[in-house]
Amino acid sequence: MKHLFDKENFLRADFDAKQKKQSIFVSCAIILLFIAASFAFINALYCFVDAIGSIVSGSADVAIKDLARSAPVILCFLMTLWALLLFHGQFRNASEERRIRSLYKNAIAILAFAGINILYVLVGLIDGQYLSLVEGGPTPIYPLDSILYSLLFVAIGVLALIYGKKWRATHPYLVPSRGPIVTRARFWYCFLVSVWMLFALYCFAAFWFGLFIIDFIHGYQAYSIALILVFLLNACVFIFWEFFYNELKPEKTKECLFPLSLISLGCSVAVAAFFFIALGLNRDGPSNVGFGLLPIAFAASVNIATILMVVVPVIVSIVALIKGLNLRKQK
Repeated sequence: MKHLFDKENFLRADFDAKQKKQSIFVSCAIILLFIAASFAFINALYCFVDAIGSIVSGSADVAIKDLARSAPVILCFLMTLWALLLFHGQFRNASEERRIRSLYKNAIAILAFAGINILYVLVGLIDGQYLSLVEGGPTPIYPLDSILYSLLFVAIGVLALIYGKKWRATHPYLVPSRGPIVTRARFWYCFLVSVWMLFALYCFAAFWFGLFIIDFIHGYQAYSIALILVFLLNACVFIFWEFFYNELKPEKTKECLFPLSLISLGCSVAVAAFFFIALGLNRDGPSNVGFGLLPIAFAASVNIATILMVVVPVIVSIVALIKGLNLRKQK
């Protein structure tokens, strides 16, 4: 852990000027797309929650109508997510061949979601599903905003297809950011990291939404603060893993994983303990405090969201701790 923040411990220390510019550009794109995807994801979840609420109240036809009208919101999230995967694939894949393949697959997926979204809105205007191009909804100019958003991602997809391979050939990374994943573990590794990323996306947006939605008065101070800390911890653990730990040189990751996982586990357990103490003081906290963030998950009878969000950082930290111990034994 000594001199952990020394710049020589990071992969970029060995990059030349062009590679550093490329790496900074890709990093900035990932950060911006992560923020956009987090807010798009939470809005898509709101659409599903509204539909589920209609089904529970016995109005399945209303649920179907609401989901049909909200489809552009869901499609906007999907194109943002695949754009995030596109840039992440250039940032993290060790194989140059796999980077190019990832670029093409994700660019085509972006174009498909964006094209479907534009076509869907135009057809919706023709058949009367939307009364106006700016009838309002999630934003005052919905669904026009979804068309403009889609056009932006059409441009990203087209530029990636046209210039992506050439850009990769003329500006390769000096070293891969991450070693190849073992084939037999690749599916489960990618699956678990994807689920963790979705938690992080939701928690990042929920943290900022929560500052304005959560009730910090009326006797819920402890639970409200605990919930905000849970959101913040989930997002920060993922961001730290992505933008700090994965940027360390391989020999440094082996040295630092165990102590970093101990710190992560300590923070996760402390936040979890504080959360459950606060929950004991405010047993109706989930339904009264978190209800505005994701109603069905914070319902007193379900309370799925809070349990999962408290547990996930602990599980991730324990897995990292076990891996860190194994790496120490291999030395």
